[in-house]
Amino acid sequence: MKHSINSTVGLAVLAGFTLPASAASSIGGGFIDYVTVGNPGNAADSTGYGAVAYEYKIAKNETTIGQYAEFLNAKAKSDPYALYSTSMTTSSINGISRSGSSGSYTYTVNPGSANKPITYVSWFDAARYCNWLQNGQGSGSTETGAYTLNGRMSGIYTMNPGATVWIPSEDEWYKAAYYDATKGGTGGYWPYPTQSNTMGGNTIGVPNSANYYDGDYVGYPGMALTDVGAYGANSDSFYGTNDQGGNVWEWNDAVVFGSSRGLRGGPWVEYAYGLASSYRTNGPPWYENLDVGFRVASVPEPSCVVLTILASGMFVTRRKR
Repeated sequence: MKHSINSTVGLAVLAGFTLPASAASSIGGGFIDYVTVGNPGNAADSTGYGAVAYEYKIAKNETTIGQYAEFLNAKAKSDPYALYSTSMTTSSINGISRSGSSGSYTYTVNPGSANKPITYVSWFDAARYCNWLQNGQGSGSTETGAYTLNGRMSGIYTMNPGATVWIPSEDEWYKAAYYDATKGGTGGYWPYPTQSNTMGGNTIGVPNSANYYDGDYVGYPGMALTDVGAYGANSDSFYGTNDQGGNVWEWNDAVVFGSSRGLRGGPWVEYAYGLASSYRTNGPPWYENLDVGFRVASVPEPSCVVLTILASGMFVTRRKR
């Protein structure tokens, strides 16, 4: 679904300036490491996905167990929205333990888990996390902001105009994963998010590798999640994201068949075809599983010039999903 949103993105384009990348965005959550996805106005892939008319930021990493535990400790003392799943402590994940009673729950990251991607999260969990980031973390609301949920646990809800941090649209997710502005001299898409035509296996340190199941247990990292970014820069996308292929399926904001939300990227328990640009799947927004996680997107940081334009009262709109 496409709609308009007031944004500093359009302001920067209007002013003729490129918005800077930053390691940690104060707009989209100060502890999220973002990369900037530029080259606005790129054409779609042959699959029909990937065209994005504006510059935006996307998290370099999948949301981690450590980051999600901070969210739980801030907003799930009684956990009325089931943000925590007891399955987050399964052996292949290790994950997060909960102690105490409702109203005073506390959450502890189990040893060795902090930098692994969070799993057993639904689309609604991801949307509430985005609301919390947009509202400044801490005691910030989970029910309004990027998405107006107000206690709802089912149904389809689209992003609000004015959102500053959100679940990526399918086009945003796809562009960050597969697009290369230098490919062929004019820009194009790779079949895999490691800037490659084929996957190079699942051994850490090998170019074009990722955490997926290739049918051979030799060298495979224990049939389990790996730390985000474990495969290194030689397996990053063109824009510098990692693990957009492998580790976990990632929610996107696509509405599929009227009642499901999109999933892309392929997990650690899937064969290589699940990582390819040609493969998309979906699940009901309440779905949780050991191989489903997410990453977030955000508006770019405004430059001083853009802030000056904002102060003058000028505004433009950018297209959003």
